[in-house]
Amino acid sequence: MSDTRKTYIIANWKMNFTVGEASLFLKKLSDKITPARDIQIILAPSTIALQPLSLQVNRREFKLAAQNLYHRDFGAFTGETSASQLRGVVDYVIIGHSERRHIFGETDKDIREKVAASIRNNITPILCVGETDDERNFGETDLVLYDQLIGGLSEVAAEDISKVIIAYEPVWAISSSKDAKLASPEEVSDAVRRIRAHLAHLHGEKAAKAISILYGGSVSPSSAGSYLMTEGVDGLLIGGASLIADQFTDIINISKGLKS
Repeated sequence: MSDTRKTYIIANWKMNFTVGEASLFLKKLSDKITPARDIQIILAPSTIALQPLSLQVNRREFKLAAQNLYHRDFGAFTGETSASQLRGVVDYVIIGHSERRHIFGETDKDIREKVAASIRNNITPILCVGETDDERNFGETDLVLYDQLIGGLSEVAAEDISKVIIAYEPVWAISSSKDAKLASPEEVSDAVRRIRAHLAHLHGEKAAKAISILYGGSVSPSSAGSYLMTEGVDGLLIGGASLIADQFTDIINISKGLKS
């Protein structure tokens, strides 16, 4: 974990909580968690809960993120939500999550257009990259990360590249995967090092050092500390543990302890 870059702790609630449940959960977190200046806590509820939570949330405590968006700002696209509609409601958006790539078939073209749309609308994109179990076993991790970084960032101008956050989330280590394994800190460190090397090759050393890189993959209170202490990791993208107030609070407190 970097001493200079901010630490990001992101709760991806996925398709969980009704609007009422999300509101009650936010109140519970607000009662339990004391904000820290150098730790940014971000909550990503389902789209239907974003607007009411944006009126409830104390933005000094938490920021909101969308779990997805559409790359066009307006038009006849039934069922979609654009970055321009999310502007002012959220500060961040998760793009290219493995579930979007592998369940909904999002391509690199889809993802880079969404990244560009989010930056165009002053929303910080959290670009997810990571390999499957088969890709890992065939030694293709480095190539997959390189391709996904090029695919996601190719429409980002040089002066905007530092506005992007990268989340390394190996598909084989996500708890929703039927073959989920626990990634070791050494494996995470190696992947993050590869990501920074690719960013340096594509956008220069200065940009590579400035970009925050997070880890996401079955993070729990028992593993959070080791991942946060991993060289080059600037925070966590959390799934299941973010749905349990005590577990999420424990992770926040662990990150505070490490920062102090």
